[in-house]
Amino acid sequence: MSERYVLDLREVAETQVAVVGGKGGHLGGLSRIEGIRVPDGFCVTTDAFRRIMAEVPSIDDQLDQLSRVNPDDREAVRTLSARIRRTIEGIAIPGDLRGAITRALGRHGEQAAYAVRSSATAEDLPTASFAGQQDTYLNVVGPTAILQHISRCWASLFTERAVTYRRRGGIDHRTVHMAVVVQRMVFPDAAGILFTADPVTGNRKVATVDAGFGLGEALVSGLVNPDVFTVRHGEIVARTIAAKQRAVHALPDGGTREAAIDARRQEQPALTDAQVVRLVELGRRIEAHFGRPQDIEWCLVDDDFQIVQSRPITTLFPIPESGDQENHVYLSVGHQQMMTDPMKPLGISVWQLTAMAPMHEAGGRLFVDATRRLASPANRAALLDVVGRGDPLIRDALETVLERDDFVPSLPDAGPGGPPARGASAPIETDPAIVTGLIERSRTSIAALERDIRTKTGPALFDFLREAFEEHKRVLTDPLSMQAIMAGMEATWWLNDTLREWLGEKNAADTLTLSAPDNVTSEMGLALLDVADVIRPHPEVVAFLRGVESIEDDAFLDELAKVAGGAEARDAIESYLDRYGMRCVGEIDITRPRWRERPTTLVPVILDNVRNFEPGAAGRRFEQGRQKAREKERDVLSRLRALPDGDRKADEAKRMIDRVRTFIGYREYPKYGIISRYFVYKRALLAEAERLVEAGVLPEQEDIFYLTFQELHDVVRSHQVDDRFIQRRKDAFRSYHALTPPRVLTSDGEAVTGAYRRDDAPAGALIGLPVSAGTIEGRARVILDMGEADLEAGDILVTAFTDPSWSPLFVGIAGLVTEVGGLMTHGAVIAREYGLPAVVGVERATRLIRDGQRIRVHGTDGYVEILP
Repeated sequence: MSERYVLDLREVAETQVAVVGGKGGHLGGLSRIEGIRVPDGFCVTTDAFRRIMAEVPSIDDQLDQLSRVNPDDREAVRTLSARIRRTIEGIAIPGDLRGAITRALGRHGEQAAYAVRSSATAEDLPTASFAGQQDTYLNVVGPTAILQHISRCWASLFTERAVTYRRRGGIDHRTVHMAVVVQRMVFPDAAGILFTADPVTGNRKVATVDAGFGLGEALVSGLVNPDVFTVRHGEIVARTIAAKQRAVHALPDGGTREAAIDARRQEQPALTDAQVVRLVELGRRIEAHFGRPQDIEWCLVDDDFQIVQSRPITTLFPIPESGDQENHVYLSVGHQQMMTDPMKPLGISVWQLTAMAPMHEAGGRLFVDATRRLASPANRAALLDVVGRGDPLIRDALETVLERDDFVPSLPDAGPGGPPARGASAPIETDPAIVTGLIERSRTSIAALERDIRTKTGPALFDFLREAFEEHKRVLTDPLSMQAIMAGMEATWWLNDTLREWLGEKNAADTLTLSAPDNVTSEMGLALLDVADVIRPHPEVVAFLRGVESIEDDAFLDELAKVAGGAEARDAIESYLDRYGMRCVGEIDITRPRWRERPTTLVPVILDNVRNFEPGAAGRRFEQGRQKAREKERDVLSRLRALPDGDRKADEAKRMIDRVRTFIGYREYPKYGIISRYFVYKRALLAEAERLVEAGVLPEQEDIFYLTFQELHDVVRSHQVDDRFIQRRKDAFRSYHALTPPRVLTSDGEAVTGAYRRDDAPAGALIGLPVSAGTIEGRARVILDMGEADLEAGDILVTAFTDPSWSPLFVGIAGLVTEVGGLMTHGAVIAREYGLPAVVGVERATRLIRDGQRIRVHGTDGYVEILP
């Protein structure tokens, strides 16, 4: 029986995480790599931990209590976790288990000094490192002390920080078990950490070494600042030598102590240059073995490196696969589409199949490869110009990459050019009938899709959808549609640039585009005000909506109809859903729940509208915007006429004002068309999923979201699916939420962060991009989930990003601040449409601004002040 409780490190395979935990598995793998030295030792397996837990019947009740506690209730977590630790440490280790451990100590040296280290089954994983969540004890001497510290390691599975970390990661306490690594102690001259990729920028070609004297605990605990070496292609390219005043050393009888370092040694490097380069070579060997960048703990003993731990660096953003060894520069699609959250595999593959350009996936996000465009000087200038107008941070990041002469090759100008240069007039007339015709063409195409898809099932459905995707792309790339979009954007740019030059006025187009016609997204926000008008006179309906959290979505509208005035309210909501029910937050991901599927999402916004507005607000808002735009037009034209050559300037401006009002609203329609089609596709695919569930192929409908379109087609054809494959996809998707997608990503893995090169804002202001003119003060409401909105008149919405689904909130706020966005992204367009001062692209706005703080938004100049 005893053999299952203890395994020698050299017997351990890295795949045996369930037996020896993450740390033990990695150490077993390390000990097998040629040229890598790992201190000898053994693992006390998870079987031993389970044996200990079984000794205490009350532990199950304590774990039940712990799983019910809110992870934010720190006092309750602290109390319950401390009780569980005391329980585990109080368990007497059974004789056979004690015997297995002491026999292993006899083989490795009973009175030697050891490091006793926890190794949980949910640590050092590719998707979650859990670094520092459990405990390590150094220089433990003698069997009695080692057994005691093994018990402490078991108990450390329930430290307050480990419990909270697991709860926030959605990991059940019962599914995690604790092994313990017992390793011969190393008494190093120097120790530290090696990252085989730059942990800050993500660059996989750059390694960093942190080094200090004595045991590595001095660095890990923050006792000293380490020497830091940066190595690229086998050469040290940067170094910082710190004054290392203290070190941690082992004591002869066990334990450790801090000691002062001799003043003459304090500023000496802990490693020679040759040692640094040799260490990085060892790190590259370890990285190659595990197949991903590593965070490695090392010790130097007599000029020989020993590796005491290696774990994956889980914070790095993955690199899109290119299939070659060339340099690539990738632009984030999510930052353009206002959806930087991860997408599920079905969502990614459908977007790839319907997009106008090739899309590359990494970390659950989509990227476009801009390398070829950047390599051609003319295309590069056009790309930088268009990107810079939309998001200056992306332009700055691209310029940072281009400044490195050797990264992007320079190719001759050839082939099609980039986007039209700014200010170039699109070759179409300023004719509202063009927009009307385009909208009608889109509606007809969607109606045909809805009609033709009804009879399609099984493999025939997928053949039909592939044809539908081609029609989808044909509609998207309709030259007339593209010209109409560009006409509106270019007229905006012309007005802003030219009126600033002629009149000294910033962002004049913001007022001139108020209440522009044919904007389906701004109409969506106003239409929900009309729904509130229907509901407001019925107190029972309002009361019902306030208690709606307890009602399932599929029963919501039926239950609503049963209260006084509810039938009328239901009809108003149904009518709204018929027109806009395909929309939702993150709508470019087909797997996201649509408003039609989850109508209760709209309830908080409807209630805000009932509370904050008077009847008829929608019509008044639209008319007020139209009047402001007219007044602005009259003002601008009269001031222009007073200038030298004023009649010509006024005539030119009038032509551009007419042009922008004709076309700028249409900017929102193609996205509406895409999302309308997506909902048709989704309903057909879910019906297919329901048939798979009925046939026992899948446990639940939404499992299809974790398959690509082609994989789902294969499952429908074969009626076979690997449940473990779907579970791995679910785990990966969950892990992607912890990653922050960069605006620009290189094939070296470097996340290039742009900066605003400006000095026109007050000290301490948060800099962003001005997208809708005006200045407003108010209470900041930091809202990350539209379904949790609770807004009062005059509030300023602060959020990570907004897509069209957020526009119903815009009618009730006074200003907007987002972390992501550009001049022509949806939030900016709708903010201008409603006349809301707005600043977008404010890095970390939702963390730097606290909910409830008073802030001042400078929408004309592009910065936000936090007020005292």
